[in-house]
Amino acid sequence: MRYPDEHKDAVRAKIVETASRALRLAGVDGVSIPALMKKAGLTHGGFYGHFADRDELVAEAVTFASHETGAAVFEQTPSVEAMLDAYLSEGHVANPDQGCVVAALGPDAPRQRAPIRRAFARAAEGLLGLVNRKLHPERTSTKLEDDALALTATMVGAVILARLVEDPRLARRLLTVARTR
Repeated sequence: MRYPDEHKDAVRAKIVETASRALRLAGVDGVSIPALMKKAGLTHGGFYGHFADRDELVAEAVTFASHETGAAVFEQTPSVEAMLDAYLSEGHVANPDQGCVVAALGPDAPRQRAPIRRAFARAAEGLLGLVNRKLHPERTSTKLEDDALALTATMVGAVILARLVEDPRLARRLLTVARTR
């Protein structure tokens, strides 16, 4: 029995969303295709009906995750302060599977194959653009300003460091210092 195209699209979207969460939690190399398909409630054999290979899925999952963060943190926050509160939060640190893919997986990107590196490059450049637009909403130019570059680097770095340190007080302090600087 042949399923309608809408069904195939919905299944593919479910796989990508599941992969985006699993990869942000376990790392790019931390999730196998059989485990991922099981998480999605599907069989491993169905994977190749949706994707040419693992790289295609990972690249799409990175893109999905970056758009998800863009919508939640940047488009839905009314101000720079609200953006910083959302991004530099203990909740973001504690839930990498729901957060910024650049902070969760960016350090893994240079070791990946070209399609995945390109997806990460687009995610990082998109993040820089989102911060730039939040800082300079009146500007119509897409030129990235130095303050946006510095703020983005501070935000991502603070989240990564807060996830790395074992002392919860130090983690909170990292987030607080990044927000106030």
